[in-house]
Amino acid sequence: MPKLSVVPASKPARISDAAPVDAVSARGRRLPPNVALYVLASITISFLAASSAPTPLYAAYQAEWGFDPITVTMVFGVYAVAVLLGLLTMGKLSDHVGRRPVLLAALAAQTASMIVFATAEGVSGLMVARIVQGLSTGAALGAIGAGMMDIDRPRGTITNAVVPGIGTATGALVSGLVVQFLPAPTHLIYLGLLAVFVLQAVAVTLMTETVTRKPGALASLAPEIRLPRAVRRPMLVAAPVLFAVWALAGLYGSLGPSLARQLTGSRSEVLGGLSLFVLAGVAAVSVLVLRTAATRTVMLIGILALIAGVSLTLVSIRDSSPTGFFVGTAIAGVGFGSGFQGGIRTVMPLARPHESSGVLSLLFVVSYLGMGVPAVIAGFLVVHAGGLTATAQEYGVAVIALAAFALFGLVRGGRDGAAVLPGERIDGNV
Repeated sequence: MPKLSVVPASKPARISDAAPVDAVSARGRRLPPNVALYVLASITISFLAASSAPTPLYAAYQAEWGFDPITVTMVFGVYAVAVLLGLLTMGKLSDHVGRRPVLLAALAAQTASMIVFATAEGVSGLMVARIVQGLSTGAALGAIGAGMMDIDRPRGTITNAVVPGIGTATGALVSGLVVQFLPAPTHLIYLGLLAVFVLQAVAVTLMTETVTRKPGALASLAPEIRLPRAVRRPMLVAAPVLFAVWALAGLYGSLGPSLARQLTGSRSEVLGGLSLFVLAGVAAVSVLVLRTAATRTVMLIGILALIAGVSLTLVSIRDSSPTGFFVGTAIAGVGFGSGFQGGIRTVMPLARPHESSGVLSLLFVVSYLGMGVPAVIAGFLVVHAGGLTATAQEYGVAVIALAAFALFGLVRGGRDGAAVLPGERIDGNV
């Protein structure tokens, strides 16, 4: 195993290692580092909750506006494309202008997107809201992740892996409950998220900046795919896993509610969001349970659970078994969480502090390509090919094939292809 230079697990990375405390902190009270880390994590949760909040609402939108499944996946897919654009153009911006300015701008854009959602009167309104939402999410993800690692590199690495699942699960379930039990669901859920974003913006203004401004902000907006040499080989191991697990999330985010309702024969909106909640919720739990396991072990568990869970789900869809469908979804959720955590842990500990934002943004680019592109293709197939059931089965087979390819890469790469977390023990060595 190559020799790695890492921060000991018992000694979190100091903010002063990344940059001096900004001058503003001397004139007023700032949030303690631990509190700031929780604020950053909460922003990822709320952004991804907002991204999954429309999922249980698609049936209501379809009933009111009369569009087909292709439109559903287009609304879903345009968000993923917007996130990609945000990551590619603004993913490194916080390394130059600071974490706080980027986060405040992203929160303002998210607030605007909630207003557009709440006042939308047709598909065009949804599209505009999803584009604004995606661009702001893409801009923020790199800044949030790098900011958490500025504060505490070991904890930041784990938190980067666990919070996406929490956010996605929370948004799907809460939105389903609002649709089922509260009035004006297509307005209320977005207004609630708007209030959350305003509170988070206040918290961000109280945070200490963790990087020193440096020139090159405009140049950093030019899309660029560049991998530091130290992370190139680990990225080849991580990328297929990330693509596969997020492709599965794309299936549940776009077609999951329709599948759940078809299998159960229920029109419940809570049930429509439950499949995505189970997938993402189990993913978040698996990240926490496996946080101290060796990175290679986490990756292996993730790939095998993904194959097993999707296989059981496919059999359940064929046999019209709702119980089997949700059990398979839970097993696949272990694969989602472990695969995503393993991918982050394989790459991020090898990135130097000034590279963290760009490298993390690239990991999310791979993830959102996996989430967006297959989902749009699936929507086309639902209408013009074999329908919902056949498309879900073909989609699942493709995810299994991707996972098998990732397993081949992991086994072939050996231990030299995987990084370890700071403080992780491998063969008795730290």
